[in-house]
Amino acid sequence: MFNQNSIRKLKIFTGENLIFYFAFRKYVQYNNFKGYDKNFNNKAGKYGNMKNGNKKAGLPGDSVISEGQEIAEVKAIREKLSEMHSDIKKVMEFTSRLRLEAALENSRQEYSNALLSHLFEDIDTGLEKNMVKKCPEKQKCTSAFTALLQQNAGLIKKNRVDDALISDSRKKLEELRCGAPYSKCEKCFSEVSSLLVKQVNLMRSMRIYADNQEQKPNISALKTSAVMSEILEPISNLQRLEILRAVAFEAKSFSAFSELTGLRGGNLLFHLQKLTESGLIMQQHERGDYMITEKGFRILQGLNEIYSSLQGYPLQNSSRKESEENDSQKRKDTPELAV
Repeated sequence: MFNQNSIRKLKIFTGENLIFYFAFRKYVQYNNFKGYDKNFNNKAGKYGNMKNGNKKAGLPGDSVISEGQEIAEVKAIREKLSEMHSDIKKVMEFTSRLRLEAALENSRQEYSNALLSHLFEDIDTGLEKNMVKKCPEKQKCTSAFTALLQQNAGLIKKNRVDDALISDSRKKLEELRCGAPYSKCEKCFSEVSSLLVKQVNLMRSMRIYADNQEQKPNISALKTSAVMSEILEPISNLQRLEILRAVAFEAKSFSAFSELTGLRGGNLLFHLQKLTESGLIMQQHERGDYMITEKGFRILQGLNEIYSSLQGYPLQNSSRKESEENDSQKRKDTPELAV
């Protein structure tokens, strides 16, 4: 142990209480510095004896040397205490950060669970309200749509949603669309697409999903004349767009188009030739039925995606209502698919 003189000097040079000395002893023991601790005590006792002997012998030089060595030892203790303080501070900061991250993660999970529950309810409500009412495939399609949308909605629990996962959901939806048996199926797929877009937009707002939007395309390279002549002009007419949608999943005859559009003879033939020349539809053989081409289907698919992505903007309800009214006036439903 230190003598009284060493303890007094320790207080002077460290400005701390004796508890720091005992804390330092523990630090030395845990770090296998016991030999240093013993040497320190031996030296302290030696210096104290030497000092007492020097006083009796009247040798002030030796006392000064002994005192300087004690100061060096005390400074070493101060350095070790400073290291201990730094280590303790780092541990406390690390622990606090872990606690904060755990609290944030717990809050995020609770928030995600609440959103997921809301999305599941939105799926059930949307499909029940907007799908075709009387259809022999309704139960089967509802199960398939629900499974797809719920799987996609579950992605909001992730910290980061990869673009490949969203693309996979869209691909599955298009595979289901390709297997649709009736023309009226498009109404159901339109609702599913709308629900899917809502989920994706929610993920964007949560900042857990970002597609290639940040990589802005070079719009200046867009060939406006080609877009106008090959895409926009052929579908800018209501009758032509109706014809293109009608052949999306099945071939149609000239007479079927006549009933659909109300056009006769040369007027109808003009629109069919326009779509054929643009490569959007083709005739199976002379005087045969008409069917959609790959280009025509992609254009129709793109229009549907654009329309679905704009559902959150003003006037969407009036636009949908007007579209449904036009459908009811210009298209005759088969008995088994009546809404």
